[in-house]
Amino acid sequence: MTSLNVNGKTVEVDADPSTPVLWALRDTLQLTGTKFGCGAALCGACTVHVDGQPVRSCVTPISSIGKQKITTIEAVASDRVGKAVQAAWVKHDVAQCGYCQSGQIMSATALLRSKRRPTDADIDTAMAGNICRCGTYARIRAAIKDAAASLA
Repeated sequence: MTSLNVNGKTVEVDADPSTPVLWALRDTLQLTGTKFGCGAALCGACTVHVDGQPVRSCVTPISSIGKQKITTIEAVASDRVGKAVQAAWVKHDVAQCGYCQSGQIMSATALLRSKRRPTDADIDTAMAGNICRCGTYARIRAAIKDAAASLA
């Protein structure tokens, strides 16, 4: 058994220590908002926060987490920044198919928690590695800028 702090609660996961966080979340804890995309940390669909930092959960073993706090898309709106990002996503109608959007939101929220007035270069850096096959990048950028403005 591995103890994890997920969305503010301590949970026990009965899985091999090498199990990726993604599968502990989805299969054991039934938190299915975090998506499997590539399994190689290349697409960003599986992004969660570990102590506030965006992490690709598909390649992060549960044994590496220790007492760090995992936050998933299910709890990202528990503060002002997460709420602002999700509201901007809706306002700008960002999602098309929606599959990548939980990872996109997690990366955008981490960016705005660390930098309230991001430049285009900051946005490019923070969102690099988050792939949207539908190509909603312009709407993603607009939503991030709108969320930043609402937090100013």
